[in-house]
Amino acid sequence: MDIILKQDVTNLGYKNDIVTVKPGYGRNYLIPQGLAILATERNRKILAEEMRQQAHKEQKIKDEATEKAKALEGLKLQIPAKAAATGKIFGSVNTIMIANAIKEATGIEVDRKHIVLNEDAIKEVGDYTAKIRLHKEVAVDIDFNVFAE
Repeated sequence: MDIILKQDVTNLGYKNDIVTVKPGYGRNYLIPQGLAILATERNRKILAEEMRQQAHKEQKIKDEATEKAKALEGLKLQIPAKAAATGKIFGSVNTIMIANAIKEATGIEVDRKHIVLNEDAIKEVGDYTAKIRLHKEVAVDIDFNVFAE
């Protein structure tokens, strides 16, 4: 079943992408939730017209994301956390803490939903890497160090 995504869907695609999914997933979840519409011939023509109109706007957004990526490239963050003598952190370091550290260091606001951690949860002091997806074609890796306060 081919559908047109109306919003970004994690691990599936981005807005206005035409993707193939199993019929039950599309019919029972994506379409009722308003995340997608059927990719009929009429809807494909409407999408093509919208894409032509948005091409200029999309290029501007991509350029802004590229500028942000250049500013964030090579950035090494220091994130304080309360930790035991063994190096275990009380709690964990999450994407909100990373987004706040980026804003403090550079003044650039990054949505926490665009930050992807390589590990599930960071629970020890050490060096880590996070991927920041500023645009579907622009991503930058940021190194950060978690240290005990």
